[in-house]
Amino acid sequence: MAFECQVNTEVSKNLIDSLDNPLGQLAESIHFHSQIEAENFGVSKVASDSYTKKEKGVISKPKPVSSSKKANPDSCSSKQLLSTDRSITDLPPALISEILNCLDPKELGIVSCASTYLCRLASEHHVWKEFYCERWGLSAAPTSLGSGLSDDKSWKEFFVEREFRSKTFMGRYSMEILYGHTEPVRTVFLLASAKLIFTSGYDQTVKMWNLEEGLLIASSRSLGCTIRAVAADTKLLVAGGTDGFIHCWKAIEGSPHLFNIRGPQNENTEFRLWEHQGPITSLALDFTRIYSGSWDMTVRVWDRLSLKCVKVLRHSDWVGGLIPHDTTVASTAGSDVYVWDTSSGNLMTIIHNAHVGKTSSLARNHKGDFLFTGGEDGAIHMYEILSHGLETNEYLVATWIPHSGPVHSLAFEFPWLVSASGDGKLSLIDVRKLLKTRKCASGTSASCVKHGDRSSVEPPQRMLHGFAKNLLSVDIGADRIVCGGEEGVVRIWNFTQALEIERRANALRGIRLENRMRRRKLHVENSSKGGRTDQCSVAAKKNPVTGERSGWHSKRGASGKLRA
Repeated sequence: MAFECQVNTEVSKNLIDSLDNPLGQLAESIHFHSQIEAENFGVSKVASDSYTKKEKGVISKPKPVSSSKKANPDSCSSKQLLSTDRSITDLPPALISEILNCLDPKELGIVSCASTYLCRLASEHHVWKEFYCERWGLSAAPTSLGSGLSDDKSWKEFFVEREFRSKTFMGRYSMEILYGHTEPVRTVFLLASAKLIFTSGYDQTVKMWNLEEGLLIASSRSLGCTIRAVAADTKLLVAGGTDGFIHCWKAIEGSPHLFNIRGPQNENTEFRLWEHQGPITSLALDFTRIYSGSWDMTVRVWDRLSLKCVKVLRHSDWVGGLIPHDTTVASTAGSDVYVWDTSSGNLMTIIHNAHVGKTSSLARNHKGDFLFTGGEDGAIHMYEILSHGLETNEYLVATWIPHSGPVHSLAFEFPWLVSASGDGKLSLIDVRKLLKTRKCASGTSASCVKHGDRSSVEPPQRMLHGFAKNLLSVDIGADRIVCGGEEGVVRIWNFTQALEIERRANALRGIRLENRMRRRKLHVENSSKGGRTDQCSVAAKKNPVTGERSGWHSKRGASGKLRA
């Protein structure tokens, strides 16, 4: 969680530490505004400097005033103004808003604990919506807030709740196994907004599952070849086959499950796109376009309205994976990683030899400035993509090697990066400690890397294993991890009850601690009674000759033996 001011016992200490940093950076700005305000009220420069020091928390003792000096009417008003306690809350609300706009979520949360006035300003600040959309996107926001309507909860409360729920993947889970495929599952796709899972594989079908109940909703007819890629949103479902086609289903209005994939082909809701000359290996959607990668060494960009190919991005090897963001798309070909501008079709940057062997998987954060790659060497790399005008550069941030086999698939939902490997294991990596939210000059929020030694990067926070066969695809969302592989089944790790289980465990732990303290207190009270203690100690003494107890303990034991 970004901050836990309500349960943290060190709020005051953290508040002082955090405020020294962000407000220290704004010292010049506050000093400038305080000088203007001092001039408007007729206050000298010394008064303005003293006011600035107060904002930094520096308390200086007032100097004694000599009684021999005559009172000056002009200086009296200044002295009265100086004698009044001033704080940051005395600044204009617009200036306070600009100060709060320069803080990250943790610092903003700590500032909200300082006073009720700052709590109200910080809680209602518009930057919480930016923080939420930066990490999870507006499509993941609650419907009422996403549509601009008022709601009982603020953006801050939704942000805190979502951030807190990110802890679920470190808790306990239940596993569900979905049977239905007759051959290995090649790809899985989780559509969390509709609570649906789409899977496909070597059995040449696409299957649709209910996320909550884990039941098979529908299975398509045989599409005639292996389906290696699936992507969907609430308007369109696409599947790519090894024969080079993209099979598409349009959503049916009023349908409880969006798509009708079970029946015979309907020309109004079902169609195919043909232009690739090789198997389709990857698919992705955004609001206006369809992206497809193929072994014909191209990535094609399709317009969703006209269903025409508008851009062809040519590579030097088979295309393995692709991830679009805004007007850019990242793709892999051989061991290299490409970043393209889809508007012009120009290559923005290329990462040569990102992995030893083939680069087989890609993932990207919602802002698009961080790229994750997985390869045949079992390694996972994290890159920062920075654009400065026409120049785009990439920087290696961190490297993990959690697997002994190739990394076939990656999925990312802030702050968790999940990988599926040929060694039959899943790794969960929390990238939160590597990032720090900052503000750009334009006023928009962005994430930057905490630069440090890459060798000191923490290992994956959790490993899920126990499967002897290859894991080929993974996806994450709605407090669940969905995975498919050569077993021919779909596995769901369900973490939805993790927080509730942890809450119950903490409650039981508290009860046990309370009982232990109560017993200890009774023991101390009994020990304070000297007579009873002496009697018990004498009765417990052993006979040095026979080795038996000489008091009432031995008598009780003897009587018990006689009764037996």
